[in-house]
Amino acid sequence: MSRYSPNNATVSKERMMEILRRPVITEKATLMGEHNQVSFFVPMDADKFEVKAAVEELFKVKVTSVNTLIAKGKTKRFRGRPGKRPDAKKAVVTLAEGNSIDVTTGI
Repeated sequence: MSRYSPNNATVSKERMMEILRRPVITEKATLMGEHNQVSFFVPMDADKFEVKAAVEELFKVKVTSVNTLIAKGKTKRFRGRPGKRPDAKKAVVTLAEGNSIDVTTGI
């Protein structure tokens, strides 16, 4: 069950800055920009309503939808010993027509 309902997504300013950790800057994420989509790394406990409220408040844009995914950490070896990278949660934010976010500049 979500901590916030979609109609009452009040999030503190500190939590907003904590939710949007950094943008995902990859070739695939750059191509998503053509479809008015931006992706961010978010904490594992963040939900869609918090992400939507944070993006709308911090960037002053209208968000159409938010899709989240959990990328499982890869298993790697270092000096012959197995290890595992941490899991990461990403949020793909679809913006309303006419809105855009330049992720290369700061907030």
